[in-house]
Amino acid sequence: MENFSASQNKQVSIGKPGGMANPSLIRITKWVDDFHIPFALGGGAMIIMLLWAGLYKMTTSGAEGIIPLVTNSPLISWHFKLFGPYVGSDLIGATEITAAIFIIIGFIRPQVGIVGTFITTIMFFITGSMVITTPDSIVMVNGMGYMSFLGLFLFKDIVSLGLSFYLLSSFRRKALSAERNK
Repeated sequence: MENFSASQNKQVSIGKPGGMANPSLIRITKWVDDFHIPFALGGGAMIIMLLWAGLYKMTTSGAEGIIPLVTNSPLISWHFKLFGPYVGSDLIGATEITAAIFIIIGFIRPQVGIVGTFITTIMFFITGSMVITTPDSIVMVNGMGYMSFLGLFLFKDIVSLGLSFYLLSSFRRKALSAERNK
């Protein structure tokens, strides 16, 4: 059972009742907090992934790789019907690159980061839903459903959706703080 103190003046108790948290761990977590490590690492990873994936979608093999994903999605299958797989894939890639650029700018101007992460939130909601709509993303083994390699590949977009919400929230806090300091 965990017992967390609400007061900053009291030491946090973690673990067994009456046990005190390791002071070294508390210092490390404070350092992680003070230097905004989750925000910097999560934002940097998101930027790299978006740029890399966006550029890849602008190649022939990148476009052909997402055809089965997009065509089976009720949320975005219209996209390839309207633009075709190659132009459609280019547009998806351009959207990812645009979101990455907005997130980069967001480190200086948080309001722009809000726009970038709003884009990724919508994008990863759509692609995360493909876990259920793409054939063969779930395979049966001995009567139990497991995610195939394709399913695991798509599941990373659900994790990215969570990171998008975290970054959106962080950019919002930074934007509000910047407004208060004007």
